[in-house]
Amino acid sequence: MMRKEEAAEILKEIGAVTLSPEEPFTWSSGLKSPIYCDNRLLLGHPKQRRSIAEALAAAAEEEGPDVLAGTATAGIPHAAWAADILGLPMIYVRGSEKSHGRKNQIEGVLPAGAKVVLIEDLISTGGSAFRAADAVEAAGGEVVSIQAIFTYGLKAPSLKGEASSRKIKTLTDFDTLLGAASATMAEDEVQSLKQWQDDPEAWSRRWE
Repeated sequence: MMRKEEAAEILKEIGAVTLSPEEPFTWSSGLKSPIYCDNRLLLGHPKQRRSIAEALAAAAEEEGPDVLAGTATAGIPHAAWAADILGLPMIYVRGSEKSHGRKNQIEGVLPAGAKVVLIEDLISTGGSAFRAADAVEAAGGEVVSIQAIFTYGLKAPSLKGEASSRKIKTLTDFDTLLGAASATMAEDEVQSLKQWQDDPEAWSRRWE
């Protein structure tokens, strides 16, 4: 099994993670964030993406799935690579039903009662992954685990959503990355990042 430190090093190596506590990024939700993780950069790095795909496949295999599912769009390639390694069928889940054709939200073949591991590229508030899991179960599948490359590990109760009722596994996380980066950061920057993780909503209000 890949250690969290190894996965974090891969993301750092390809420049997927940027820490900027003094000039925060803005999420689509409007929240400000001192960290940005862009796992799409793995697409352009064959060696590193293979390592991540093998790690996701190994983690998924532990759950004994019948099918792997990818969330549209970022989770699709990672689910496809992991499914190929395991020789398993794959589906993907749209954010909502199509407005035309067969109006599918789930593409691919999902047998009734199939055990599904849902793969996302990262977990922020978890909303998109939880909605995808709900869609799979509404279609007759059983989501046994949600897996991702990275999680921000947000601790504010208002942002944890259904996290407590879903099994979530990630290759690495915010704490691991911060531990690796803290040696080159000022102490006040490290504390700012920790404060953001504890309560991103309150932290974001500083920038209003």
